Amino acid sequence: MKVHFFVRFSTRPGQQLRITGDMAIMGGGDFSSSLAMNYHNEDLWDLLLDIPVNVLEQKSTLTYNYILTQDSGETIEEWGKDRRINFPEVNSGADIITMDTWNHAGDYGNVFCNAPFRDVLLPARKPQKNAKRIPKHTHVFRVKAPLVSPSDRICLTGMAGAMGSWEKEKAVAMEPEGEWWVSRLDLSKEEFPLTYKYAIQNVKTGELIRYEAGQNRVIEDISKGRQVVTIYHDGFIRYAHDTWKGTGIAIPVFSLRSEKSFGVGEFTDINTLVDWATITGIRMVQLLPVNDTISSGTWQDSYPYSAISAFALHPLYLNLEKMAGKDHASVILALREKQLELNRLPDVDYEEVMRCKLNVIREIFHQSGSRTFGTKDFKAFFSDNAHWLVPYAAFSYLRDENGTADTSKWKTHSVYDAASIGKLCKPGEPHHDQISIHYFTQYHLHLQLKDAHDHANRNGIILKGDIPIGVNRHGVEAWMEPELFDLSMQSGAPPDDFAVKGQNWGFPTYNWQRMQEDGFGWWKKRFEQMSRYFDAFRIDHILGFFRIWSIPIESVDGIMGRFVPSIPVHLNEFRERSIMFDRDRYCRPFITNAVLEELFGHDYPRLRPYLQQGPDGTYSLLPEFDTQRKVETHFSGLEQNNGLAWIRSALFDLISNIILFEEEDSQGTRFHFRFQMEKTASFRHLSWETREQLKKLYIDYFFRRQDGFWEIEAMKRLPALKKSTEMLICGEDLGLVPSCVPHVMQQLGILSMEVQRMPKDPKKEFFHPNEAPYLSVVTPSSHDMSTIRGWWEEDRERIQRFYTHEMGQYSEAPRTCEPWICKTIILQHLYSPAQWSVFQFQDLMGISQSLRRADPEDERINVPANPKHYWRYRMHITLEQLMKEDDLNRELKEHIVASGRSNH
Repeated sequence: MKVHFFVRFSTRPGQQLRITGDMAIMGGGDFSSSLAMNYHNEDLWDLLLDIPVNVLEQKSTLTYNYILTQDSGETIEEWGKDRRINFPEVNSGADIITMDTWNHAGDYGNVFCNAPFRDVLLPARKPQKNAKRIPKHTHVFRVKAPLVSPSDRICLTGMAGAMGSWEKEKAVAMEPEGEWWVSRLDLSKEEFPLTYKYAIQNVKTGELIRYEAGQNRVIEDISKGRQVVTIYHDGFIRYAHDTWKGTGIAIPVFSLRSEKSFGVGEFTDINTLVDWATITGIRMVQLLPVNDTISSGTWQDSYPYSAISAFALHPLYLNLEKMAGKDHASVILALREKQLELNRLPDVDYEEVMRCKLNVIREIFHQSGSRTFGTKDFKAFFSDNAHWLVPYAAFSYLRDENGTADTSKWKTHSVYDAASIGKLCKPGEPHHDQISIHYFTQYHLHLQLKDAHDHANRNGIILKGDIPIGVNRHGVEAWMEPELFDLSMQSGAPPDDFAVKGQNWGFPTYNWQRMQEDGFGWWKKRFEQMSRYFDAFRIDHILGFFRIWSIPIESVDGIMGRFVPSIPVHLNEFRERSIMFDRDRYCRPFITNAVLEELFGHDYPRLRPYLQQGPDGTYSLLPEFDTQRKVETHFSGLEQNNGLAWIRSALFDLISNIILFEEEDSQGTRFHFRFQMEKTASFRHLSWETREQLKKLYIDYFFRRQDGFWEIEAMKRLPALKKSTEMLICGEDLGLVPSCVPHVMQQLGILSMEVQRMPKDPKKEFFHPNEAPYLSVVTPSSHDMSTIRGWWEEDRERIQRFYTHEMGQYSEAPRTCEPWICKTIILQHLYSPAQWSVFQFQDLMGISQSLRRADPEDERINVPANPKHYWRYRMHITLEQLMKEDDLNRELKEHIVASGRSNH
């Protein structure tokens, strides 16, 4: 059988289209074996393929798609896996012609083909009753229309008699088949060319409500007298795909409060939150990461973005009563007073909650573990998850045995070896219970989170998770596969208004080149695991897929980092700008008496014991204090007081008083600018001419030369990762955003994040939700910020400008954020053109004078500038009480419905 593929695509010189399919003859889906197509004309590419009979006998369907190769070597694969040829439906002896439309990943319509919309948010479609079937057909028409109303359907109308001759009452009704609307017609007696369009038709009345936009579609006769079936894959119907809008609630699981939880929010509490969301018209529940973070065994493990496993769930969220069941109810009953005590606390007591929960888990495990392990469900769970579950359980056991998660300090197994870990975890060993208890715990966590997810989906609500950009350097992944990471570096963020010295998250950076070698297998397994419990996810710090802020392990402050990868400044560039280059002057801390007095005033003599003076009168740090890490280690061993803290901070500032970082192994030829170079004393003490030339080079380095390079880096990673999952993806693209980021996200159909107080346009002080792109999530605040009420009291002058220019109020702004102000800001977001408006729970409570918390400072979840922040915020009312707040719930639903965001 001959199949002649045509695809409508306008290319420029140097570009090449290729085709790949799930048959071996078409490369088996492997790009390296894909087939080059032929340039047909300026709008068409084609390929004629002869498929042997024996191949058709083995495989009756073909799924295929197209790939664009740029002249730069970059490849772009079109979106979707839904273009198919079903060979048995083709008339006997006929060949096939396909007329395809390139499926752009950034097309709005593709968002609605993702699993959350297809399976949960949009109504399911059933095949039409008494649909007409034409046994012998010459043409098949397929079009996608994901947003068509359940009361409507798609029909086809055109100039051919078989299409109804443009008569509305004779339009051909199409029937849904998967994501496509399909019609099969016999056009053998028609004269070509023919024009046609798709239209929307009311199912009951048969009335054509409207035609698709744009020019008529055209059918040419390219059969050349052969017996062929021509299949038109026409992409999306031409009408607005930006009309669906939804509302979300954002809250960490640990922040939930119910009458039955144990001093902390639990997976079972998500069910009640979903029930409340159903009442108010909310369609999405957004959570923070829920992975295990147990590293030190202290409250510092409350940081949810520092997971020791990218796969294991945190025992903190396990509901003990549900795990115990009726058989072990007495165990829970004995803890009733302790449960009530912890549940009455305003915030989470992480250490006490964990102590109690782990004790109960051990007790129930010893009573019922062997019985659980014998069940069919557990065996299936273990089989599906063994690839991460066994190493995680072994790691957790060895962490506890050695009293540390730092594998370099373990007595045995400090270097991961699969065979030896297999022996360690072998049943029958004396310590096997201490390992298998983690299997038991993870199984029950899986059951409870899966139940919450299923409950949400049954109620037409999706769960949105969060994928942290990093993993704990003392965690399972870094132990198992250290080659996937650069453990000599730490990821973080450059300085901003929230953290003036930058952020150092401490996570190792990724070895992207190594990850790419196996097609990003680790990421794909991570997405697959997440899709079991979530329908959508937020990529924490998506900018890290373009470039990551990398801080050497010997540094502590985020200011000591640089973007990796990035194009360095070559030594010759300084010479070209007539900049006298002095390597020591630019790359080492510049310390003189004048600098010391400028920075530290009369206190600077306190730093002399840590410095040595050179022959030219300048100072350098003593070798034992010449890195921030050495300084931190020294002072951590001393009894702390304010004086020592001041000296430590001052030494940190001196070490960061540099202009350039020299690139390793560059022999003094390649350099990177320190961020905010112009704020250093080292810079201020240069001549005016030198400062001006350095500033020009600095601007070029950070804001010009890198963008194209970073776009190429992102396109090596993000398309493959997005294609590996059907979840809806939102990228947290806040901070110092390169200009290439919005373009890449739009091309891939990844939703952006838009925050009112963090405009991406540097010329604007605020972002107005009315200006949001459709493929975005708008929110007035996130977990890393103060709430609306807290923000209102931070900067009086700035809030006055917001009150005047963004709210249209010309009086003096109220001192506190009154309920009507919260409501106005929330309404601005509800009426935004963005696909999703998401609100922190605290901000929604702010519209009610009686329900809001007394002190807005108590509502804050995280302070990014504080790396030791205790994550412990909890709702101040229970979910059960929230369900009964009829006035608030009614008001929220009215606003959500009026703004068109309920979609139920």
